[in-house]
Amino acid sequence: DGIGSQIYGFTATYLLPASLLLMTLSMDVPKILGLGWKAIAMFFAASVAIVISGPISLGIAKWISPEMFNDDTLWRGFSAVAGSWIGGAANQAAMKELFGVSDDLFGMMILVDTTNASLWLLAILVMAKHSAKIDKFLRADSSSIDKVIAAVESYERDHARPATINDLMVMFGLCFAMVGVAHFAGGQIAGFFAPYSWAVQYSFASSFFWMVVIITLIGVVFSFTKIRRLDHVGASKIGTVFIFVLIAAIGMQINLVGIVSQWRLLLIGLLWMSIHVVIVFAVARMIRAPFFFLAVGSNANTGGASSAPIVATAFHPSLAPVGVFLGILGYAVGTFGGYISTQMMRLVVG
Repeated sequence: DGIGSQIYGFTATYLLPASLLLMTLSMDVPKILGLGWKAIAMFFAASVAIVISGPISLGIAKWISPEMFNDDTLWRGFSAVAGSWIGGAANQAAMKELFGVSDDLFGMMILVDTTNASLWLLAILVMAKHSAKIDKFLRADSSSIDKVIAAVESYERDHARPATINDLMVMFGLCFAMVGVAHFAGGQIAGFFAPYSWAVQYSFASSFFWMVVIITLIGVVFSFTKIRRLDHVGASKIGTVFIFVLIAAIGMQINLVGIVSQWRLLLIGLLWMSIHVVIVFAVARMIRAPFFFLAVGSNANTGGASSAPIVATAFHPSLAPVGVFLGILGYAVGTFGGYISTQMMRLVVG
């Protein structure tokens, strides 16, 4: 493992849960819930798009270069991409075991996964700056999102004050304590589910899954207490800084040497992701969903709970909990969706 993967491991293990806590403790739960059905609709549209884009991409690749599909290894390998792009690493590992993917091929598929997912994340972050123009193209009504942002900004203006050393010590002490609790409890719950094969497939045996769930729930509970006042001194802003460090760590994982050597597999992955993007834009325009729902719903699939809050934060820190919720939902459906996509790939190229 290189230094990039070590840094990402640290940020995903410690800074991600800390940022989730700091950003969710300031959330306005009723207003977040009031965003409506289009957020969920775009998430599932993105999931279905991933499921069907894989078989289409492999079918096109077989038509162009049939020698790549002389045996049944390639569609099995891409099962790992399907599991990851609908759920996360736990779902990806479940696909590896379920379809008997070799370690070497699995390593190549991780490259396909991380490279294309990182490129799409970068594109989303760039487009987020132009969300108003994209909303016009989608004929979307973003008033519900604007109301949440306006309410948070009004609250900040009325209550913000300079942070003292005491404020920062309380904030970081709370982070260290709650992240520790989330890791410990997540490990215990994952250990309880580990003996059950069905639990492994649905991420219930993943300590990371439970850590994200627990730290998010802690933040939600805190948002109804006086602890929410920590946002008066910049809790969500510090959480945003942690998220930006995580973005940099994700970028450090891209293997430029591997991109050259595995260019054909990467092109199949790029085609897969491109078809997915076309489908989610078409659905968003059809139901007039704001670009925010498209971006977070898509990335909750392709990036999971570790990067969906990043996307939400690019629109406004107060929206991070939407990314967390949809990212967790991705873990729940990742194995099921990945299995369906893989069986479709088998039928197309097997």
